[in-house]
Amino acid sequence: MYSGIPVDFSHGDVDAFELIPGSLEVFNEGVHIGGRQAYTEYRGSKEIREELATKLSNFIGAEINADNNLIITPGTQGALFLAMGSTISRGDKVAIVEPDYFANRKLVEFFEGEIVPIQLDFFESVEKAGLNLSQLEEAFKAGVKLFLFSNPNNPTGVVYSEEEILRIANLAKEYEATLIVDELYSRQIFDNRTYTHLHAQKIVSSENLITIMGPSKTESLSGYRLGVAFGSAKIIDRMEKLQAIVSLRAAGYSQSVLKSWFSEPNGWMEETNFSASIN
Repeated sequence: MYSGIPVDFSHGDVDAFELIPGSLEVFNEGVHIGGRQAYTEYRGSKEIREELATKLSNFIGAEINADNNLIITPGTQGALFLAMGSTISRGDKVAIVEPDYFANRKLVEFFEGEIVPIQLDFFESVEKAGLNLSQLEEAFKAGVKLFLFSNPNNPTGVVYSEEEILRIANLAKEYEATLIVDELYSRQIFDNRTYTHLHAQKIVSSENLITIMGPSKTESLSGYRLGVAFGSAKIIDRMEKLQAIVSLRAAGYSQSVLKSWFSEPNGWMEETNFSASIN
């Protein structure tokens, strides 16, 4: 028998960085709007989606349609659940990276899919993330129709090179596979290296790609539980239907806080990233 105080590793308690200045003020503005803000469309407030679509389009370098191709979710974890729940059926082969975000494996298992691991040899790579692309192609040949990965990778922090992203996109196109890319950390690049947004490459069919982002990391807005998914209109429609069953919508008042996302004061992001890199 062991003695001492038990430690719970099921979640992390952290002291997050300062929130985006003005976040509370825009939240309060949403509260003052009242019921119209509390009970938005299931996929999120049209006004906020339109504003987000413009900001995200500028960030990734490709147009996003607010009406058909974007949904606001209860956190990026919520977006991940909705995207996988909308694309995985019992027995489907799903390729995931090892190592990658711990919930990816848990969600495939929850939806009763068959996990096909793709190795990330991050110790041996400098300019690349180190994904085993040959292994990924073999997975597609063996019947995998969904590939899920995070970029930058969580937990290693490696960033996929343009060459890797283009190869992933071309393989998905060749084998008619769907891609879900979690870009939650795409604003948290410390060494000014080039970041390649998969959505902007316009290689994968528009109906076979979902990108997930959110303001919970660099922007420290995790307490508002906000996430965004954009891409395939067909998959976004399914995600909306699932969200309407599971949680109705992202919290209405919290959606207002997305107005502060990508609208940080000049220099605030750089200072926050610098502080994160030395802590």
